[in-house]
Amino acid sequence: MSRPSSLLLLLLSTAALIATCRGDPDPVQDFCVATKVGDSESSAFPYLLSDDFFFGAQAHGASTDNAMGSGVTPGNVEAFPGLNTLGLSINRVDLAPGGVNPLHTHPRSAELVHVEAGEMLVGFVSTDGTFYSKVVKAGESFVIPRGMMHFQYNVGKSAARAMTVFNSQLPGVVFAAQSLFATKPEIPDAVLAKSFMVDVEIVKLLRSKFRKGYGVAR
Repeated sequence: MSRPSSLLLLLLSTAALIATCRGDPDPVQDFCVATKVGDSESSAFPYLLSDDFFFGAQAHGASTDNAMGSGVTPGNVEAFPGLNTLGLSINRVDLAPGGVNPLHTHPRSAELVHVEAGEMLVGFVSTDGTFYSKVVKAGESFVIPRGMMHFQYNVGKSAARAMTVFNSQLPGVVFAAQSLFATKPEIPDAVLAKSFMVDVEIVKLLRSKFRKGYGVAR
């Protein structure tokens, strides 16, 4: 192969490698505040106010008076339009003593859990079935890789609070129990029974708990 041909092949190979490994494109404007949910257009810059970049809903936590003893105050783009196109969001998680933010995943984001008060057992399960966990105290943090099944559980004797940060403006959430036992239409009982290697009666019992409102809807 001639030298020019070899050089061309090297350049093409390098370009292909860069194309498969590149990150998000650089923004072409300062910001793009959504005027309504799902709107990708920015308000005209002269008409934006400082309040368009402010979010105060997490100054107070959500109620933990429920079966799980947990309350989550979301700060994603649906609640905070100023986050539009910025690739980040933040939730406030409040847990009563013994409360749990039950097993769930965020399909579009990793999560950084920063505990502000109390102490929480934070854990996730990797794709090879390994369970990683740590009791995280006030001022400490724990990171959960994208898409991993995880939870936060208050192991202390007082209320606990954490701020959870995501590298997505809308990370999404899929709760393990609800996605199995509270779907519409329902997953066939026989499928769940075989999957968990239990009797159909147990599946029906678990499903009835969610029909009675024991699940956490967010």
